[in-house]
Amino acid sequence: MFVHPQYRNVTLLAFCQVIFVCGQTTLFFVGGLIGYKLAADKALATLPVSAVILGTALMTIPASLVMRRVGRRAGFMGAAVVGVIGLLTSALALYHSHFWLLCLGALTVGFYNAFCQYYRFAAADVATPAFRPKAISLVMAGGVVAGVIGPSLAVHSRYLIPDIEYLASYLLLAVMSVSVFALVSFVRIPRLSEAEQKDKGRPLLKIMTQPKFIAAAGSSMVGYGIMALLMTATPLAMIAFEHPVDDAGYVIQWHVVGMFAPSFFTGHLISRFGLVKIMLTGALLLLASVVAALLGIAIWHFVISMFLVGVGWNFLFIGGSTLLTEVHTTAERAKTQAAHDFLVFAMTAAGSFLSGQLLYRYGWDEVNLMALPFVIGVTLLVIWYAFIRRAEERALSAG
Repeated sequence: MFVHPQYRNVTLLAFCQVIFVCGQTTLFFVGGLIGYKLAADKALATLPVSAVILGTALMTIPASLVMRRVGRRAGFMGAAVVGVIGLLTSALALYHSHFWLLCLGALTVGFYNAFCQYYRFAAADVATPAFRPKAISLVMAGGVVAGVIGPSLAVHSRYLIPDIEYLASYLLLAVMSVSVFALVSFVRIPRLSEAEQKDKGRPLLKIMTQPKFIAAAGSSMVGYGIMALLMTATPLAMIAFEHPVDDAGYVIQWHVVGMFAPSFFTGHLISRFGLVKIMLTGALLLLASVVAALLGIAIWHFVISMFLVGVGWNFLFIGGSTLLTEVHTTAERAKTQAAHDFLVFAMTAAGSFLSGQLLYRYGWDEVNLMALPFVIGVTLLVIWYAFIRRAEERALSAG
């Protein structure tokens, strides 16, 4: 039975996304706990998580430029090798109880993650314009499986090597990165033609000052930044409030399900109701998550808050990523996507680092209150863009 190449490629990329998000979720879950155990200054507990995100931010632009030259597939395969190196370095650091080596391993894993962030854009590259929002959404939906596997893997592999807590988790993730290398070798993504390679398109500054780019990047930045701020602090906060580690894993599972389960229908919702309404809904869901977190510290408060953060992130990030595909030409794709993702992960790194500082020095409520100005800001940004988009549509109709 013939399967259209775009569906086969999207399916393979979705499996790669499952493995990537499973690893990312596991590292986010255990990173703060291990950091708290190994760091002399407990305010630096979330630094191993921040190092992953910082590595992602630093490599975002080089990753896009590398794949422009060698192609998506070769870039993804090379990155998988880097991921294995980073995870084995982290395992070695854990074996020797070396905090700064752990951070170095985490930074290297972040380099690998930077390439993985382009799975969604690779799906857009192989999809028809009509299928593009759904292609991005379906690849992101691969994270649903990771939502169950990631925290469970961390909890159940915690003592597989009895003498060193979580060492087995890192080794299992290294094996999973090898499987990404194998899967992505079957993906077929067209490379840029020689003419497209030579065509540089418009200056990047001109692209970035477009209202579409500002709305796309702003939505993705706040969605990812607030998600990192709240999710990174959650396991530490729950343990501080004397919740068991297993309960923290359960909460993170619901958070990741909230992040990725909507992806099965986010593309459809965008097609039906429009980008602006979905992005605005995402901003309001982030606001609701902060309210839920401030209402109490029972496990159900954490579950509801983290689930809402996940869904809000999904609507803002997929909405922003879809809007970004309208901003650039094929020749401008690499630099535009790189600029977008660099801004997103710089913001995310700041959010994850601040979460540990705020939690340790002030408390859980203050972590959530820190999110409010950004949530209000992105709500106003989406409303501003809604007026511009409506004016552009009216002008097009009149013309």
